[in-house]
Amino acid sequence: AKNGNKPKRIVLVLILVLIHYICVQRSIVFMKHIRLLIIVLSCVVVSSCIPHKDTVYLQVKEDAINDTIPNNLSEIQKPYRVQVNDILNIRVKALDQETVSILNPAGDGNLNASSAERAFFDGFTVDVHGNVRIPTLGYINVLGFTTEEIEKAIEQKLLEEQFKETANIFVTVKLAGLRYTANGEVGSPGSQVLFTERVNIFEAIANVGEIPLTGDKKDVLIIRQYPQGQQIHHLDLTDIKVMQSPYYYIQPNDIIYVKPLKQKSLGTGETALSSITT
Repeated sequence: AKNGNKPKRIVLVLILVLIHYICVQRSIVFMKHIRLLIIVLSCVVVSSCIPHKDTVYLQVKEDAINDTIPNNLSEIQKPYRVQVNDILNIRVKALDQETVSILNPAGDGNLNASSAERAFFDGFTVDVHGNVRIPTLGYINVLGFTTEEIEKAIEQKLLEEQFKETANIFVTVKLAGLRYTANGEVGSPGSQVLFTERVNIFEAIANVGEIPLTGDKKDVLIIRQYPQGQQIHHLDLTDIKVMQSPYYYIQPNDIIYVKPLKQKSLGTGETALSSITT
């Protein structure tokens, strides 16, 4: 009887060994899958996280003794030269204001109109030939001139044709608002009109909403109009030297475009946690 049970025991041992082998093999395969999953997740996290240095404005990127702004850093703004479709606000003053009343818009339009709308109707639009038509003076070419140059030209023309020096003619010419458009990765894409003569890129973006983390602050495009056509300029808002760029200040009719980062295109998150949960 004992000899008869021996084959059964051998079979049982073999079965147990086989079961153990199968469990070990499954465990090895499972561990391989776990390792593969960890590697994949690590790659996703590394590639999808937006570096902190790509989100901070005005960084001192070169080797510096301290983190203060260099004392010799200066902002550059070239005088704006009037272009076609610009709207000019022209006002003429004299000792006898009635003598120049015809030169100044009456402003009797819709009182409920916005400032931008009133500037449009009361202002002088530069036509396709670069001229503005002013009462009693006719057409005056202003294309490519600064507002200060236009003031002097109108004042000289008035003194030559209608007034004497004793009239104390005083002419002011301003742009009727600075209109620009912002598209892409900004809070509220669209057009804005700011009633100021000087607007830098940060102020322009602040008025349309902050650039989100998914926006490329290192390569903001400025599409600018010139008499010969449009040109595209690039600004790195993370570099403090952007303040020295000739395109740091925007001009009327500029288009600002903020590109999305590749992390948004891939559909991943802004941080490691959000990348895993998305």
